[in-house]
Amino acid sequence: MKAFTALVAALVAVTGSPAVAAPPPARWQPGTPPIATPWTDDVGPHHALPEYPRPQLTRARWQSLNGVWEFAAATAGQAPPTGTTLAERVLVPYPIESALSGIQRSEDRMFYRRTFTVPAGWRVGGDQRLRLHFGAVDYDATVWVNGVPVATHRGGYDAFSADVTDALTGRGPQEIIVGVEDLTDATWQPVGKQRNTPDAGIFYVGASGIWQSVWMEPVRRGAVDQLLMTPDVGAGVLRLTPRITAPAGLTVEAVARQGNRVVGRASGAAGGELRVPVPKAKLWSPDSPFLYDLSVRVLRGRTVIDDVGSYFGMREVGKTVGADGKLYQTLNGKILFNLSTLDQGYWPDGIYTAPTDEALRFDIAQTKRLGFNTIRKHIKVEPDRWYYWADRLGLMVWQDMPSMRTGGTPPVEAQAEFERQLHEIVDEKRSWTSIVTWVPFNEGWGEWDRAATGRIADAVKAQDPTRIVNAHSGVNCCASKGDSGRGDMIDWHDYVGPAAPQPDANRVAADGEHGGFGLEVPGHMWYPDGHAYEMTPDSETLTRRYVENQADLLRAAERCGLSGSVYTQITDVEHEVNGFYTYDRAVEKMDFAAVAEINERIIASVDGSGAGAPAPGTPGPAGVGHWPLDGDVTDAVGDHDGSPAGDPAWTDGHSGQALQLDGAGQYAETAGPVLDTTGSYTASAWVRLDSLGGWATAVGQDGTHRSAFFLQFSSADNRFAFSFAGGRALAPDVPETGRWYHLTGVRDVAEGTITLYVDGQRTGSINACHGDASSGPLTIGRARYNGGPVDFWRGAIDQVRVYDRALSAAEVATLYSSTK
Repeated sequence: MKAFTALVAALVAVTGSPAVAAPPPARWQPGTPPIATPWTDDVGPHHALPEYPRPQLTRARWQSLNGVWEFAAATAGQAPPTGTTLAERVLVPYPIESALSGIQRSEDRMFYRRTFTVPAGWRVGGDQRLRLHFGAVDYDATVWVNGVPVATHRGGYDAFSADVTDALTGRGPQEIIVGVEDLTDATWQPVGKQRNTPDAGIFYVGASGIWQSVWMEPVRRGAVDQLLMTPDVGAGVLRLTPRITAPAGLTVEAVARQGNRVVGRASGAAGGELRVPVPKAKLWSPDSPFLYDLSVRVLRGRTVIDDVGSYFGMREVGKTVGADGKLYQTLNGKILFNLSTLDQGYWPDGIYTAPTDEALRFDIAQTKRLGFNTIRKHIKVEPDRWYYWADRLGLMVWQDMPSMRTGGTPPVEAQAEFERQLHEIVDEKRSWTSIVTWVPFNEGWGEWDRAATGRIADAVKAQDPTRIVNAHSGVNCCASKGDSGRGDMIDWHDYVGPAAPQPDANRVAADGEHGGFGLEVPGHMWYPDGHAYEMTPDSETLTRRYVENQADLLRAAERCGLSGSVYTQITDVEHEVNGFYTYDRAVEKMDFAAVAEINERIIASVDGSGAGAPAPGTPGPAGVGHWPLDGDVTDAVGDHDGSPAGDPAWTDGHSGQALQLDGAGQYAETAGPVLDTTGSYTASAWVRLDSLGGWATAVGQDGTHRSAFFLQFSSADNRFAFSFAGGRALAPDVPETGRWYHLTGVRDVAEGTITLYVDGQRTGSINACHGDASSGPLTIGRARYNGGPVDFWRGAIDQVRVYDRALSAAEVATLYSSTK
């Protein structure tokens, strides 16, 4: 902050109208990205995103300033190089780290320079003004025209404009200089996934400087700055507020059209809200993304001050209680499962900036092709044309706020700046039809206080009450401060998952991230090797694992009442190779037809009717499996005899003998599964720990990737726990070594909980509606995670029992007493 303030102070002190040097010959040369996209070679000095950048507020007269600019690195406090030719050439609007920029390196501070000529027909001067627009500049920017400071702006994700009329010097070339400071994660500025030093994990190359389009247009005083549009389906109107800097004495006329047919008109004094009639509206949805055209004129008497074009969709986002009694998210009054991909918005040639508009459209179109109806725009904000394509193609959008860096607690001034930028982004993007959900925080990244998170969610809801507010995606994960209880959504992350929270009385539930199955495709990777949450050897296996995982998601959605899910992710990104496409968008990594089939089945099936009552299970106290562990691993009540592994010993047990395990590879297991882990069940055992320290699991049952459940000692908590991946029901106290304890874990489908009992007493319970399917053996003395054996028990285990139903608290107490 101090460095930027000093830089701005020094730069603003330099004013005047310098002589403008003749533009030097362009010497821009693109860099060579590690991998190129199909659109890399389409980019050049005259083909740098030439489309009109602002589809919701269009004017006939405008001029793009994208293209080749001069460039130079800068130092803190350096004066703007007015009238001076800079040595390097950069292609705007591609961030300087990108190959397409021609710079392909990082700089903390930089200057951009170019000249432009105002078209004579624009007749700029007096009441006719010239506006200069920037889609986004990362991060602190100061703009000079002919040496006159015309704008300063802080924030890497929102747009800004300047009236530069008074800085012009008659006819002929005019000079623009843009000074930028971007320290990325060396500060607490919002950065999303950007890092100064990208890692071999989930953080990527930074994107500094001008990274969205720059353009100019002539407007008269009293022109429209922004159109705030809110569809009101129930009232059959579009609520329209044209923002005008000086509205006094002006009127506004708005006309909505369906093709060439006028469907509604409204007029009124500038500065207020208009209600444009849209009778018998055709509603926007992913299946039918219908959009109306809108024209808006500003008048002083009969004189037209401004005439702009726009569009809007009529749709309504809400919540309702389904037939199963659970709360669901709705679109246009009907339950519609939000089946989403995670979309990071990164490109190997343009980093933060898609090489072309066709490329920008491509990712959205392919998401639709894969059978999804939603995109979670992950801790990044896109150019306006991205949301235009989401509106046109029919994809709902969960819009994240770009997070501050991970690790530590942001200072008070950074907290305030984060909130300011969040509300600015909501304000700028609130008129897009496709956006249905706001997400202020992700996994605790940059979060400083649980109460503050709740307050921020409330503030966003007050700012935009027409959308869902997901206060905290991945509230169960990572650096999260815990559930604030605020907002409209409970959102868990679970890899490979799916996650399965349950809705409460006021909040719908969603799996905010899951999946992440990976496949390396040599020749199409940013790094020589890649990582994912579960790697696969070939496309066939990758497709099979995706379909299996989505089938698990469908069961979870129906049983738990989920309103949405987010699969990671649409494309590979740098070291992550868990996309449907490679990072260069050149290779389809799965069978897209199989992906679309299961996705479309999920959307069609989740309707709030629920999954029906769970099976009652086997009555009585005996259970479906009992291993006394008196010298062998025989099942005393069923036919699930087990066998020891790693040559464990036998010792004096709580009753008779017990299995003695060394914590280094010894365990016992059955030949196959004993429990249906998608239903209700109970697992119990007498256990003794010889030492604390690392994780240790007494009883579990193997899934493909991990155990379906863990009756265990949690090293993270130094407590006994009954766990699903992503959540633990805990005992209150640190256990003593050398002492026998009776542990019972109860998974209750009807209640949507997992509960731990220690010595017959209930000690902890958490919401855990859906359980992983399991086709592997019941295990005694170990667990499975990341595809391999883990958490070997250190001590003795005795009297293991399992039930294919949820025991009541009284039955657990009786079980403990009867074996005590």
